[in-house]
Amino acid sequence: QVHLVESGGGLVQAGGSLRLSCAGSGRTFSGYDMGWFRQAPGKQRDFVATISWSGENTYYADSAKGRFTISRDNAKRTVYLQMNSLKPEDTAVYYCAAKDRGVSVIPGLYPYWGQGTQVTVSS
Repeated sequence: QVHLVESGGGLVQAGGSLRLSCAGSGRTFSGYDMGWFRQAPGKQRDFVATISWSGENTYYADSAKGRFTISRDNAKRTVYLQMNSLKPEDTAVYYCAAKDRGVSVIPGLYPYWGQGTQVTVSS
């Protein structure tokens, strides 16, 4: 029901910032709850942040709280992840995901995924 494409990843020094974007296409993008997840090679996919369809409700992993901000612009059909004070342990492929029945921290509950964008934080 929705196609997602992430962008904005790259190589930054520890303490730096990146803003990831997830562009969505579909008939009812504004009705989807969105999430950001990340996965390092050989590791499980971890929850980072989620935002409700209205943008009013957000939830963050403890590792992201205070440093990352998730937001969305439904008019532009885009969800963002502003990442500040980046640490080497933030290095991973970051994935945007969508679901249509409420926010969740569980990857398996998100049926729609982007291809991922690489974030590398050097020390």
